[in-house]
Amino acid sequence: METKKLEIQAKKYRGDSSVVSLRLPAELISQLDGVARATGRTRNDIMQTCIEFAVGNIEIIK
Repeated sequence: METKKLEIQAKKYRGDSSVVSLRLPAELISQLDGVARATGRTRNDIMQTCIEFAVGNIEIIK
């Protein structure tokens, strides 16, 4: 399988949204915060971008 990189682009309007609660390990939160600091984006922006990337690149094996 090809290795893909996550590219973070300029923020765009995303329309309606809903709140979702999620428990994450402290180390993962620390890593997300590091990416947020390095890119000047919020933790929420980074998490949303990562989830969109993951969902768009899932390969379901049956």
